[in-house]
Amino acid sequence: MAEHKNYDDLKLAMAAQHAHLPKRLREIVEFAIASPDQMALETVAEISARAKVQPSSLVRFAKYFGFTGFSDMQRVFRSRLVDRAGSYSERIRETQAGTDGDNSPLGIMNQLIGSITASLQELSRDARQVDLEGAVNLLAKADIIGLVAQRRSFPIAAYLAYALSHLERRAVLIDGVGGLAAEQTRLVGGNGALIAVSFSPYAPETLAIVGQARSQGARIVAITDNALSPLVALADVHFEVSEAQIRGIRSLAATNCIAVSLVVALGQRLEQSIERGRGETASRSRGSRAPR
Repeated sequence: MAEHKNYDDLKLAMAAQHAHLPKRLREIVEFAIASPDQMALETVAEISARAKVQPSSLVRFAKYFGFTGFSDMQRVFRSRLVDRAGSYSERIRETQAGTDGDNSPLGIMNQLIGSITASLQELSRDARQVDLEGAVNLLAKADIIGLVAQRRSFPIAAYLAYALSHLERRAVLIDGVGGLAAEQTRLVGGNGALIAVSFSPYAPETLAIVGQARSQGARIVAITDNALSPLVALADVHFEVSEAQIRGIRSLAATNCIAVSLVVALGQRLEQSIERGRGETASRSRGSRAPR
């Protein structure tokens, strides 16, 4: 397998090969995608302890992806950090270190604010224009937009249903009330789109709905956590979000940022379409009144 010169290419290759790898190498892929900073900065011994594999497995892993050894591969992970040197997110983590022991409500809030700021900074750095434009294009062309999210992700789907109604877009919140998830999903046919939100351990209800919508010909926009998410293979466009976490509880700030951004961008696209339509109508009207 050819050596990968940058992190994005290597991440895509790891995700593509994940299902075909031996168990130990799969575990390293999962650790590497979830913890690229540790892969960049820690020793083989430290990484092997964290990933719960033997150091020799890390060397075998590097060679599988075309590198001469682990240090050679680690340079690719380190290249990811070059643009982040001295970044605001790193400074936030440094200042957080001094407040981690503050268990007061204000201390907890400040820790969460710091973590959310770092998460939003990471989203700003990693989000791609092509993905945002692609998602807006799909939503603008859709006759109906389905929305699905379960458990902690549900507020995002509920917000999108509310916001899209204010844009006068046909939207259906697939909440499965009364066991009607399949019937709700049938509304999202070949001319429809589905926005799905799910994070590890990935709600099976959401995956089933996405699979059904996909089989009906709907286009899929997914918001999830990493390249190994089962939503990625089903989506036309996907966004990977690293949410802020404090003491095992995750926020939805970055996910909500994507949702609001899609709504605002879609609203602008629809307004532009209306203005173009008005201009074309006015032009035809002037032409029909022209003297013959």
